[in-house]
Amino acid sequence: LLLLYYTEEAAVIVSGLKNTDVFVGESAMFTCELSHPGVKNVQWWLDGSPLHNNFVTEISEQDGMIHTLTLNDVACHDSGTVTFRAGSLISSAKLLVKGISLLE
Repeated sequence: LLLLYYTEEAAVIVSGLKNTDVFVGESAMFTCELSHPGVKNVQWWLDGSPLHNNFVTEISEQDGMIHTLTLNDVACHDSGTVTFRAGSLISSAKLLVKGISLLE
């Protein structure tokens, strides 16, 4: 007996997050691209804390596949691990916020 199962192809991460270094006061952008739209339970995290869309944290998506997180006016304490989760898919990268040296 041959059973055929037709299942929708599971989404995969086409392009994951990249480590990002920025200076204090700048914006840091992270982008994750999925193979196709419709993935449920999309969430961004910084060091294990969930992020929400507000004036400092901008979360957007394009065509349901390109997910972008922008952290505005970052401070040194924002340095850490940024994680994107979409269903069972996970991508992480490091954010390093560098202070501006006053020594010349």
